[in-house]
Amino acid sequence: MFELLMSVRDYECDMQSIVNNSVYMNYLEHARHEFLKSINLDFAALTQAGINLVVVRAELDYKSPLKSGNHFTVSVQLEQISKLRFAFNQTIKTTEGKLILQAKVTGTSINEKGRPQFPSKLLAVFEQNS
Repeated sequence: MFELLMSVRDYECDMQSIVNNSVYMNYLEHARHEFLKSINLDFAALTQAGINLVVVRAELDYKSPLKSGNHFTVSVQLEQISKLRFAFNQTIKTTEGKLILQAKVTGTSINEKGRPQFPSKLLAVFEQNS
């Protein structure tokens, strides 16, 4: 499982002095991109090659809020759902281990014509983990 350490910045908080709900999507996305880099999949390079990894569904369960200055980890675990879909199972926890959020972000890969096309590198990742 991949984990990324992050910190809440003041401007990410709303009038209640907690992280705004939409900001969590940014945390999750940043961790997914860093995860892909860690397995030698460069999101930008795939896009330049005409392969687009796209989100088709995001399920987020908010458990507890983060506040300014909190340190937290975002975990990422990749799961193959079908021949054309995959999911990033993610959690956000404080560095003390308190669960903040659970998420399942489902995606697919399409080529420049909008047709499903899985990059061989991503298929290899699934084959290694099966």
